Amino acid sequence: MAGAFALTRPQEEVMGHPKGLYMLFFAEMWERFSYYGMRALLILYLVKHWLYSDGSANLIYGAYTSLVYITPVLGGWLADRYLGQRKAVAFGAILLTLGHFFMAFEGDGSGYQSDGTTLNIFWLALALIIVGSGFLKANISVLVGQLYSRTDTRRDGAYTIFYVGINLGAATGVLIAAYLGETVSWALGFGLAGFGMLLGLVVFVLGKSLLRGNGEPPVPAKLKQKVAGLNFEWLLYGVGFVGVAVIWFLIQYQEAVGGILLVSGIALLGYVLYESFKLDKEARERVYAMIFFILLMPLFWGLFEQAGGSMNLFTDRYVDRGGVPTTFFQSVNAIYIVLLGPIFAIAWQWMARTGIEPSTPAKMGLGIAQMGLAFIVTVWGAENFSSADEAGVLLTPVVFIFIFYLLSTTGELCLSPVGLSAINRLSVKHMASLMMAAFFFGTAGGNFVAGAMGALMGQGEGGEMTRDAALEIYWAMGIVATVIGVLVCFVSPLVKKLMHLDTLADDGEEHSTDMADAATATATTA
Repeated sequence: MAGAFALTRPQEEVMGHPKGLYMLFFAEMWERFSYYGMRALLILYLVKHWLYSDGSANLIYGAYTSLVYITPVLGGWLADRYLGQRKAVAFGAILLTLGHFFMAFEGDGSGYQSDGTTLNIFWLALALIIVGSGFLKANISVLVGQLYSRTDTRRDGAYTIFYVGINLGAATGVLIAAYLGETVSWALGFGLAGFGMLLGLVVFVLGKSLLRGNGEPPVPAKLKQKVAGLNFEWLLYGVGFVGVAVIWFLIQYQEAVGGILLVSGIALLGYVLYESFKLDKEARERVYAMIFFILLMPLFWGLFEQAGGSMNLFTDRYVDRGGVPTTFFQSVNAIYIVLLGPIFAIAWQWMARTGIEPSTPAKMGLGIAQMGLAFIVTVWGAENFSSADEAGVLLTPVVFIFIFYLLSTTGELCLSPVGLSAINRLSVKHMASLMMAAFFFGTAGGNFVAGAMGALMGQGEGGEMTRDAALEIYWAMGIVATVIGVLVCFVSPLVKKLMHLDTLADDGEEHSTDMADAATATATTA
């Protein structure tokens, strides 16, 4: 109802932002409904339905979530060079819809060793979701930035509003789809996730005009050229389906994903540096600043994504939940963001006006430090306030899980939407989707690290995660992250200099003294 109200207003902007932002908000909201509804169920589905060990389930979870964030490199490159962001997002949404509906084929529940046919459908579903995310994820974030000029001080606020849409979808996906999947049937939960993705596709297609012509192919005539009797555009979609086949194979060999991430990450970094040498000095140094931001991603997301993996299992077994379904706790982070996101957006703008806003690297350092504190506080609570249940298992008071998600959420709000805004703002136009994809590639590394760390905890008795092993690793994670976060804050002035905010101009505008002064006055939100 709120979306319909915003999109049917006669004016070009609603509540200070273009109507296209609200269309992208709702399209992404439904995409996140499907993704997080499925994510909350995945590790429980692997352990309880497919009967994988904790260690193997964490590896599959880490490989899946990391590949979700690595495929935007291909999707971003194809959008930059040929398809444009709008067509790439629409194609990605189609693949995602198919993938989530295939997840509804759950088989007979006899385990991965006995039901090979349905297991292959499961791998196909994951592959479709992974490749679909590759075409959609980086490109829809770029479309948000294209609605604003590079020196528009509303950008951080716009990305925070967009981030609220992400997490509104995440929260409802968990509370509805994941709840039904855990308590009624896996097929129902995954099927509802597919329905949510279909709604996202419909919203995006119907809202095309609100993009104001942004995100179109750079050379439309190129897509109509014939290659082997087919339009070049259809050939590119064929590349996407070939990618599905490749990912279908890779996702079954999770240990190989780490090596692929390392090699492809080095190659991507080399390509970005190669492209940066074609730029002028200031644009090149902005690339160096963006690389710094990208290198922080594996650390933060390696810790944050414990939430859907090891922390999900920890909550299921070692937290006094009072009978509340485990998947419900996967919605806490998203609910916090819906509540706190607008407060952060207003706070950044207020601090920008008063001249006290932290720089982008300082915000990201604060985010990492808060993520570390989330683990430290959780371990402290578990070691000092746990009580035994009837079976003698020590259970952590549930309040510390809420504190864990509160600190990880405030950390996320200091790092992720701010990083999205900075990457989009600092990138030259022809590298925008590539740099956004590289940003998500850093997140991919973090997701694989998350799975690997979760697998270490699953090397306990009978392949199951033990409470003591989890707390020991969580404590180490917390200390390391807090120290690194403080160090990032310390070096933030040096990184800020590389951003050259004083000379940042809108695309197509010649730099002048007046423009430099204007940029200096308005660019503080980066």
